[in-house]
Amino acid sequence: MVTKKSKPIDFEASLKELETLVASMEQGDMSLEDSLKAFERGVALTRQCRDTLQQAEQRVSILSQESDQLEVFNSDA
Repeated sequence: MVTKKSKPIDFEASLKELETLVASMEQGDMSLEDSLKAFERGVALTRQCRDTLQQAEQRVSILSQESDQLEVFNSDA
């Protein structure tokens, strides 16, 4: 069975959807079932956003370390 790679998460789209969900829930017009579904989706979106931010933070950290190493290397020359 061939598994398909999941599409990368678009942080901005996830955040926008989360904001829309929160606004809808704050209005208080949803049924209990719809509120629960929206809450579950919100939790999933929050996790996606958090994971995306953590990955970005790791990339920045790695790039910063590489930059620092290049500066040390260049100053020795």
